[in-house]
Amino acid sequence: MTLAPPPTQRPSIAAVFARQGFVIVNRMAPEPVLAEVRDHLLARAAAGTVITDDEQVPGTPCVYGGAVLDGLMEELRPAVEHCTGLKLYPTYSYGRLYKHGDALPKHRDRAACEISVSLNLSQVPDEPWPLHVQIGEHVVPVKLKPGDALLYRGIELTHWREPYAGESLAQVFLHYVDQDGPHAAEKFDRRPALAMPHGTRMAKKP
Repeated sequence: MTLAPPPTQRPSIAAVFARQGFVIVNRMAPEPVLAEVRDHLLARAAAGTVITDDEQVPGTPCVYGGAVLDGLMEELRPAVEHCTGLKLYPTYSYGRLYKHGDALPKHRDRAACEISVSLNLSQVPDEPWPLHVQIGEHVVPVKLKPGDALLYRGIELTHWREPYAGESLAQVFLHYVDQDGPHAAEKFDRRPALAMPHGTRMAKKP
């Protein structure tokens, strides 16, 4: 009697993240959630209560934190913990309304972005704009549809975008740190609590 070999088990998503430092999660957020956050960013832009001097993408409307974006960051934290296999502290959220011609220079993120989520809220036209991630000698062009997200180690992996050929793309970034890691002190981005403005960040202890 010949026994069949045991079925090959697929590695868990957390094991994949641990091995390569990033994972793509399809449909991480449903359309009603995307619409709420997207409409919030558009309303802020219309009211002129946005950041326009962003160092990475000058002239493009951006929003740091606040109740809506930080609320989404906390709402998705259990899912991000499942995908990474880590217990996480939220640090800060950041929304950006990209426009035609925008580009994101090659960079790595600061300490508060140990674990980062790039979530596509909407795009016009419906054609993904690759977020390039450098993995050793290889470049992975990550293409996200609305609702899809890239989870990655933002302070370890170089990432960037080439000039945008589309019309508009709404994106939100959610950042976390490992509760047991070297950047745990970046909890809440060193603010007293979530939803507090950037100006309430406390200086690092020497």
